[in-house]
Amino acid sequence: MSRQDGLLEGAAFLRDRVSCEPRVGLVLGSGLGQIADLIEDAVAVPYADVPHLRASTALGHAGRFVCGLLSGVPVICMQGRLHPYEGYTAEEVVYPIRLMRQLGAERLLTTNASGGINTSYRVGDLVLISDHINLMGGNPLTGRVGETGGIVTPDMSKAYPEHLRAVAREVARGQGVTLREGVYIGVLGPSFETPAEIRAFRTLGADLVGMSTVYEVIAAVEMGMEVLGISLVTNMAAGVLDQPISGEEVMQVGARRAALLTSLIRNIVAEL
Repeated sequence: MSRQDGLLEGAAFLRDRVSCEPRVGLVLGSGLGQIADLIEDAVAVPYADVPHLRASTALGHAGRFVCGLLSGVPVICMQGRLHPYEGYTAEEVVYPIRLMRQLGAERLLTTNASGGINTSYRVGDLVLISDHINLMGGNPLTGRVGETGGIVTPDMSKAYPEHLRAVAREVARGQGVTLREGVYIGVLGPSFETPAEIRAFRTLGADLVGMSTVYEVIAAVEMGMEVLGISLVTNMAAGVLDQPISGEEVMQVGARRAALLTSLIRNIVAEL
């Protein structure tokens, strides 16, 4: 079976089980899955049930699609994502993004838990992603041939379009929420970075570091989706503070800031 045939099969399976045609796709990162609880008329479909879709094994990822209405907007939500560090290929990681696009989603709002490289950041900060650096060791478009032949090579110069970031800024101002802005660098993981790596990433111009998001955004741009990315700084990156880093800290900060981020995303979706 070709990749396209597999995608059509997976999309048909979901279409038979959900009641809405989504306009917006949401990706909820580590500790941020509570946003899905606000979706009205929700229908949940576990990843394990969807043909050709891998299961999510990461801590704090429920591993299911939730489809319904958020702020009156039809959405499909990934309650948890897939990561290369789980042993999945780049194409497997972005398969759910392709499914959301196949179902009709035109915009992607992706969230993640990240480490703060920028020393002006603090744990708990919300950061609008303005650009990214791909150090994940691969690309989901490798070997992908376009409809007219030839390898697909989309323009990534405006992966996070300014007009969507302007919407997020305006919503944040209206809520009295401080929304920082910065460059996200994606790495493979699953180990946290070393202090030397963080110093190198800072030299490259990165403000945030994480183990997700980049593949999803590349695939979304290739499919013509507009992307808005928001990071929650759940820890300061290695060497910024003289303290250990743990996955438990990531989850705890996510839980503490979930209400604020949930409110922000709900109001942003209403404007998309």
